[in-house]
Amino acid sequence: MKQTITFPNGRKVLNLGQGTWGMGEEESRRRNEVEALRTGIDNGLTLIDSAEMYAEGNAERVAGEAITPYNREELFLVSKVYPTNAGEKRMFESCENSLKRLGVNELDLYLLHWPGNIALQETIDCFEELKQQGKIRDWGVSNFDLEDMQELLSLRNGENCQTNQVLYHLASRGIEVVLYDYLRANNIPVMAYCPIIGQEPDLKEKVYESPAVNQIAKHHNISVIQLLLAFVTQYEQMIAIPKAGSKDHVIQNRQALNIELTNDEMAMLNEAFPAPEKRIPLRVQ
Repeated sequence: MKQTITFPNGRKVLNLGQGTWGMGEEESRRRNEVEALRTGIDNGLTLIDSAEMYAEGNAERVAGEAITPYNREELFLVSKVYPTNAGEKRMFESCENSLKRLGVNELDLYLLHWPGNIALQETIDCFEELKQQGKIRDWGVSNFDLEDMQELLSLRNGENCQTNQVLYHLASRGIEVVLYDYLRANNIPVMAYCPIIGQEPDLKEKVYESPAVNQIAKHHNISVIQLLLAFVTQYEQMIAIPKAGSKDHVIQNRQALNIELTNDEMAMLNEAFPAPEKRIPLRVQ
């Protein structure tokens, strides 16, 4: 079972990282969040994903505190820029502020958080300039649907895109219809956010009460969360980036990489939560 993904630039990471959406919102949780991130790093989850949007920069500050004891070269740091800041007027300042909050000199990946109104070529040019300045190693995008990716790859230096970060989990499989195959054909890995289902209580209840899900989880003696992560990380060139706010949760997540689902189990999950038959618009959360 393959447990790494390879970015177009040749860099490899474990296909399970750590998200920070929701971190930094309450000071009372900060210590646990820092400990959770450090536990993940200690267990090989060295990719940490954040954004200037998350808690208005406080998630980056939590991540910055968490990574203090570690060798920078052992980490893979990702952050995202607001679309409104993704032009020559604001992008360089946005990047510098993210670097300061994280306490580092360089990002491994800097992503456009979602498509915006600033010309995409201008954003790409800024990304490339930040590479030249040594502020970022590479760049990518987030929440880009098929047409967005097609436009991106038609532009100057668009082929330098390293990833597309999108919503994906067992009960939200729209990307399987067209987008996932397109990205694979162009050697662009997927970062799956909300792999254990985010702020969708009705959908979460449907999955967590599913007889098929519970039967498979019971058979493997694992939690539903671990099953959801095992489902996502089975895909080639896809990395899951769940957020975990406690050490125990992180350990649970890491153990999910040891779970291999059988063809019969996948068939059960496909029957219970099938991918749509026709293309639907990309879901964003």
